[in-house]
Amino acid sequence: MARAAPMLSFRPRLLDALRGYDRARFVQDFGAGLTVAVVALPLAMAFAIASGLPPEAGLFTAIIAGFLISALGGSRVQIGGPAGAFIVIVYGIVQQYGVANLILATALSGVLLFLMGVLQLGTLVRFIPVAVVIGFTNGIAVLIALSQVKDFLGLSIVKMPGDFFGMLGALYQHLSTLNPWATGVAAVSLAVVVGWQRWLPAWRHPWASALARVPGSIVALVLATAVVALSGMPVETIGSRFGGIPAGLPAFTLPDFSWESARHLLMPTITLALLGAIESLLCARVADGMVNDRHDPNQELMAQGVANFVTPFFGGMPATGTIVRTVTNVKSGATSPVAGMVHALALLLVMLVAAPLAGSIPLATLAAILMFVAWNMGEWREFARLKTYRLPYRVTLVSVFLLTVVFDLTVAVEFGIFAACLTFIYRISSLSRAEPIGSADLPVLAGHDARVQVWRLHGALFFGATKLIEAMEDHLPAQALVLDLKNVIYVDSTGAEALENLAHACATHGVRLIVSGLMGQPLDILRRTGLYEQLQPELQPDVARAAAAAVA
Repeated sequence: MARAAPMLSFRPRLLDALRGYDRARFVQDFGAGLTVAVVALPLAMAFAIASGLPPEAGLFTAIIAGFLISALGGSRVQIGGPAGAFIVIVYGIVQQYGVANLILATALSGVLLFLMGVLQLGTLVRFIPVAVVIGFTNGIAVLIALSQVKDFLGLSIVKMPGDFFGMLGALYQHLSTLNPWATGVAAVSLAVVVGWQRWLPAWRHPWASALARVPGSIVALVLATAVVALSGMPVETIGSRFGGIPAGLPAFTLPDFSWESARHLLMPTITLALLGAIESLLCARVADGMVNDRHDPNQELMAQGVANFVTPFFGGMPATGTIVRTVTNVKSGATSPVAGMVHALALLLVMLVAAPLAGSIPLATLAAILMFVAWNMGEWREFARLKTYRLPYRVTLVSVFLLTVVFDLTVAVEFGIFAACLTFIYRISSLSRAEPIGSADLPVLAGHDARVQVWRLHGALFFGATKLIEAMEDHLPAQALVLDLKNVIYVDSTGAEALENLAHACATHGVRLIVSGLMGQPLDILRRTGLYEQLQPELQPDVARAAAAAVA
């Protein structure tokens, strides 16, 4: 009887988390949400600016997408919003196709994410090899850091190129425009961000532990903004470049799309969807380990899809699960998705009340914060550990890293998955083997070794291992050929065809083909291909009986 297709299950984790919800848990979630909002505020603006968008795009995303992902998601503590991983992709789309088509690509990626959740594909994202994930993550980190050199040094570059060599060329050509004031602000800001949590706890003072809970990025942002505003330093700010940020969310807008450009958005859309799925589910797995919980990957993908479909029409950018904010949420004592919803509402309140103050934030400080984020984003120790891994892993990781930096993230991921598949096929085919069994193991074969061959196959009989069957076909015995398939765990259609060709060759040369040990998936595919009925007269339950039948 055919199995029924799985029904659509849309059940946000919030519904289960609210069972038995009390005031004590709300206090914990409220405090965690406020803490995450403090961390998210500078990051949201910095990610938007680095992506070629105004700072409010990041805030809109953190508010709208952050609220939707927490309210509808499949994780109890995950925080959603703009992420550094999207910077390179978003910047490229904006530069090549414009903001209107970024809205289209983001919304379409939301549709793809939702469909991935509906089709129960949440677990398939985990099959992307770790070498590919580390390679493109490190590559993105390098590009993020490189893109921030302009504001870190205060260089006068009207339009920063989106490609690696273009960035290097533009930076080199405009080094003479270096602004020492901006460089100084950026350097001090970076020192504050790095040193705040690293050195403050070592200071034995009653206030040290309390101050250490305040994110270094917020400390650097407040200090730099105050110093620049009071001193009048000639440093570019959010106000001087963007005119500040609005004090509220924008209304729903449907921009004019350029379908001539939109038809080229297939690969960027798929890249946004895959990257969003990978980032969010990896982040959710990290959160599971911290709170001893298990998220629903399909529900998480559906929530990410809704958020990415809705947010761009309100001035936002692509969103996903964010590790830094999620870890902050967990360490701050969050118990449910309410903390993520509080974080979004707190950011909204900040926009409504303190939007005019944001105009004085130095871009050099935001560049320093992103430099720090890029450093923490990369798995740099993996490069030092490459010598401990096999050559295919090293080649895949390094190739994906270089392709991400020099060419394009889409090309890098495609190559990485292709290389990983080839590596996997090679390894599985090398594990598949056929070993001869003689009279020492089966005494019944004594005196018949020259006329009867017995082979025990191990592993998977698939398109990469059919050479084992072809070798037997080229060297058939005179009387009987026995195949012991007890240790064969998988046979694909190519493997079944190879067995069928072997059976035909044996029939042509008058050689009996006896098969033993068929079970599980190999038995199922031989039945579906009709080969089982063909071999049934010569099927035996074990190799001993098969050998006895061969010499009879």
